[in-house]
Amino acid sequence: MRLFVTGAAGFIGSNYVRHVLANSDDQITVFDALTYAGTTTNFTGFEDDARFSFVKGDITDRDAVRDAMAGHDQVVHFAAESHVDRSIVNPDAFVSTNVGGTNVLCDVARHLEVDRFLHISTDEVYGSIEEGSFTETDPLEPRSPYSASKAGSDLIALSYLETYGLPVLVTRSSNNFGPNQFPEKVIPLFVTNLLEGRKVPLYGDGLNIRDWCFVADNCAGVDMVLRNGEIGEIYNIGAGNEITNLDLTQRLLRLTGHDESMIEPVEDRLGHDRRYSIDITKAQSLGWTPERDLDDALEETVGWYTDNRWWWEPLRAAG
Repeated sequence: MRLFVTGAAGFIGSNYVRHVLANSDDQITVFDALTYAGTTTNFTGFEDDARFSFVKGDITDRDAVRDAMAGHDQVVHFAAESHVDRSIVNPDAFVSTNVGGTNVLCDVARHLEVDRFLHISTDEVYGSIEEGSFTETDPLEPRSPYSASKAGSDLIALSYLETYGLPVLVTRSSNNFGPNQFPEKVIPLFVTNLLEGRKVPLYGDGLNIRDWCFVADNCAGVDMVLRNGEIGEIYNIGAGNEITNLDLTQRLLRLTGHDESMIEPVEDRLGHDRRYSIDITKAQSLGWTPERDLDDALEETVGWYTDNRWWWEPLRAAG
């Protein structure tokens, strides 16, 4: 099978390519614009695999998408602007890429008659929840330009199923972490700050709750949905690791040999959702389940950033 994977020079996408190459005979074409969060250094370890190829291109460029996607059987769409803070400063880019780009991909894919189109989304489209967990049928209540643009892209993709018969599936993942994550996101930001002896900026009271899913577990779940999911269905992918941002920070402090004097409280982010929580029963019914213990995965992640300064130091220096 030939997979067309967008945005796979980024964090989750590159880990997904690594997973597929290690667990199948599939051929993969990565299509990525190489914006600030995408780098070919994420291809380290599989860049010479004969089943892997890379095309630089923008998902909003219809001609480039058509030329690159032709001849592929299935599409896995990771490409997105994905940082909430950046979306607050520059919402236009998020709407253009996440909504407009998804529309282009879906339209090209339906003309090329691909077998499956898997759209990768986020639990943030549901908004905040005080108690319980969101299921896939709950209404969408996004509260930032980023999450709104992802909710819009979900609806665009699903509309192509209803209108044109494009065989769409959707996954909505909780917060991912692990190797190769761009150092603006909270875990790599905090880890790299601490490795450099710098304080970590903790929003508000630090009691916002997130479910942290190790990226390898998410990628296994995404691949299970691609191969075994039912067309037209949405699947939540999480890990049940709900902790406060303060708790997360304290764990990272311990793993890097620091104490709470390294915490720098900062003003809370605009529209900061209090708690995310998703029910993953539906994805588990396909035969997938998260396997990694949170503390073990955090320790592995800190070890990776400790051992791979060559990867993240240039990214931080570039801003």
